[in-house]
Amino acid sequence: QVQLVESGGGLVQAGGSLTLSCAASGFTFSTYAMGWFRQAPGKEREFVAAIAWSDGITDYADSVKGRFTISKDSAKNTMYLQMNSLKPEDTAVYYCAAAPKYRPNYTLTRYYDYWGQGSQVTVSS
Repeated sequence: QVQLVESGGGLVQAGGSLTLSCAASGFTFSTYAMGWFRQAPGKEREFVAAIAWSDGITDYADSVKGRFTISKDSAKNTMYLQMNSLKPEDTAVYYCAAAPKYRPNYTLTRYYDYWGQGSQVTVSS
């Protein structure tokens, strides 16, 4: 049974930092890529960042490049999203997700098979 459990969300002032964690279990990590998405009220879920579990190759949305860092700890089967220089427009529910690594694209929600329950991040101005 695949499980993705996010933690680490909360309320932070603009310019501050937060780190999200996603504890994963129930699948063969070396054959998957994992990603972070976010969804603000009234908006579609959007890609934030992705990482290939086998080789650590990463990809970021332009809106977070230079501010967010995706990483993984293979020993703990956990993925992280370090978020720095947060802005009010980063406010959203953040979701972690897993996709088989042979999928053609890791920025679209439809290529991900498994999703976590979401973690709220609120950035105040």
